Amino acid sequence: MTDIIDELQWRGLVAQTTDEAALREALADGPITVYCGFDPTAPSLHFGNLVQLILLRHLQRAGHKVICLVGGSTGLIGDPRPTAERVLKTKETTAEWVAGIQRQVQPFLDFTGTSGVAHAALMVNNLDWTAPMSALDFLRDVGKYFRVNQMVRKDAVAARLASDEGISYTEFSYQILQGLDFLQLYREHGCTMQTGGQDQWGNLTAGLDLIHKAEGASVHLMTTPLVTDSAGNKFGKSEGNAVWLSADMTTPYAFYQYWINVEDASVVKLLKIFTDRTKEEIDELERQVAEEPFRRSAQRALAADVTTLVHGAEATAAVQAASEALFGKGDISALDAGTLGDATAELPGADLPVGTSLLDAAVATGLVDSRKAARRALGEGGLSLNGVKLADPDQVLSESDFLHGKVALLRRGRKSLAAVRLG
Repeated sequence: MTDIIDELQWRGLVAQTTDEAALREALADGPITVYCGFDPTAPSLHFGNLVQLILLRHLQRAGHKVICLVGGSTGLIGDPRPTAERVLKTKETTAEWVAGIQRQVQPFLDFTGTSGVAHAALMVNNLDWTAPMSALDFLRDVGKYFRVNQMVRKDAVAARLASDEGISYTEFSYQILQGLDFLQLYREHGCTMQTGGQDQWGNLTAGLDLIHKAEGASVHLMTTPLVTDSAGNKFGKSEGNAVWLSADMTTPYAFYQYWINVEDASVVKLLKIFTDRTKEEIDELERQVAEEPFRRSAQRALAADVTTLVHGAEATAAVQAASEALFGKGDISALDAGTLGDATAELPGADLPVGTSLLDAAVATGLVDSRKAARRALGEGGLSLNGVKLADPDQVLSESDFLHGKVALLRRGRKSLAAVRLG
């Protein structure tokens, strides 16, 4: 078996482990079975979940057996937040989100064994073993192993206990349910390792302690670091919104732009974590960041690789073409309707009818302050519509100017863009 710890550490994917020497030996002597849980707290997985999926991907490729658990039962409860009680979702909504997340993780792991991995991944739902369990069985067979004095020391629980709101027994019991997952997978599949984010360490140790008490066995834990920028801010937030893996919640274009706009100080770290590029490839990209930062070669590589991983090569090619076209290096009219809509969605603009003067359109979209400024920009060759320079100050918007019958791209200079939407 491949000794993978060094690779994972080099890539920045290891924050904490239980006994590292024992874990290294177990992975080297494997295969071992490892799992990670994903709760359906939203319709889609997000940036942070992607780190876990990539970790499982590395472990599967190294020859280990991986289990992806989607929390049909833990999702009904909710991992306690340090600040406030979660709003419980209905059983129907939770079931719908579980099914969606199960579909979403399929491309990241090999669940069929057809790509050359030694062991196909397994998908499980913890509702399958918790739903049939009575409350008395849960309390007698599982709850008896947990000590309240230890449970209240968990960071999120302690924070809530110190607040005016306190914590409900529902959320307080979450760590017991997560511990039960590890015990169930240990008994049924011989699972001896759990992974999760660094902030989940307290919940992860619940399963480790439960297996030790109930089965007298030692198992392993590994967490990944919280991914932050050079200022210590969490990645995965874009203007206050999470970066989702679902194209319906974060479009492929917005997803690509998020990665291509990563700061120079963080791009090498993110290349190690989120791509399969070799040390030699990343070293070369690091050199280019230092010597030719204006080319943004590392950011382009990062954006292309991660967008392809999440959305596929076809979607990546489409958003790359859109990115080029928006900045004057491609044909904006060649973009499909969906990509064009995504690419122009965040641009400033205005809803205008056919027949509007292009000088008025430049003013309405905010590209210039006045018709006089618009006329001057046009005279200097600085205004263009859908990539074509404007020369006639009397030109008006025609129906054909609205690509796919929806939007036209108005540009001033090289970088000032606006979307004229058919109104």
